[in-house]
Amino acid sequence: MASAKIQKTIARQQEKISEGQFYEAHQQLRVIASRYVKSENWDAAIDLLYGGALALLKAGQGGSGGDLGIFLVDVLGKNGKGVGAAEKSKLLTVLRAFPEREPTKKRFVTEMITWSSKVGDYELGDPELHHVAGSIFAEECEPYDAERHLALGTADSPEALARCEYEWYTQDESHTAALYAARAIFPYLLVGNLRSANKAHLIFTSRLNSSREKSLTVQEVSSKSSDMRVYPVLPLLNFLGLLLLAIQRGSSDLYKQLAKHYAPHVKEVGVWDDALAQIGEMYFGIRIPRQGNPLFDMMGSMMGFGGGSSSPKPKPKKAVDVPPPPAADLD
Repeated sequence: MASAKIQKTIARQQEKISEGQFYEAHQQLRVIASRYVKSENWDAAIDLLYGGALALLKAGQGGSGGDLGIFLVDVLGKNGKGVGAAEKSKLLTVLRAFPEREPTKKRFVTEMITWSSKVGDYELGDPELHHVAGSIFAEECEPYDAERHLALGTADSPEALARCEYEWYTQDESHTAALYAARAIFPYLLVGNLRSANKAHLIFTSRLNSSREKSLTVQEVSSKSSDMRVYPVLPLLNFLGLLLLAIQRGSSDLYKQLAKHYAPHVKEVGVWDDALAQIGEMYFGIRIPRQGNPLFDMMGSMMGFGGGSSSPKPKPKKAVDVPPPPAADLD
């Protein structure tokens, strides 16, 4: 809990904020926090920045509040503490206080994840921080940002990602279902998380069956070792289900048969080749030529981590443009 002195300082600045003196409050909070940092009074600086960021964000001042939030992350880094429950609680409280679609939020999230990767136990960032950030982006219909964080989140993240992709899919043509399902499945496979990939597949197809496509023909196929839903007019969705089955069985022969059988449909998509090549190598030992780190290069290209012209643009109404498959003889 903040000291009485810090509480009084925040209360004075809260009065300025209530009077609409946002700039003055922001600048004074920054100056006072900088003094605490200079004297290495870390706790005081953290409590002041935390309280000040919340006050400004709740007043709708996303830029100023976000700036103090980023300053808070910087101080946590200088303080040298690990990623503890108290630190995460403060950061997530600040994150949830951001106004919807506030541009500074994305920078705050980036700084927060980077901090956790440097001082925490997870090289790619703390899973809980990823999960909360990704869930917030999903609620705000920011699927690219949701994907990049939920793919590295917790056991609860596959459900959030699958629901996000399904909602995105409902704005597109019915025959594109597999393209959105793949965006919930491939990221988990590419980080070696088969359980989450299976969960995402199950949730997406369950929503497909119950919500949008009530007239969709579905065949239940059962064997001694597995049960599977088959969609006669959605061959690529069948491919994804069989791909997960092949990985579970560790069968490179089954994978090769699938790749050959569904090659014309995969070729139509045109964006799965890199992901499938990497999956083939990771799970079935089918080596591919590589330079640098293809896992992260591929994920960056697919999910928008990288920069340049290859980065996805803001969410379109229609994300893909693939001709509908012929209705006959597709399994």
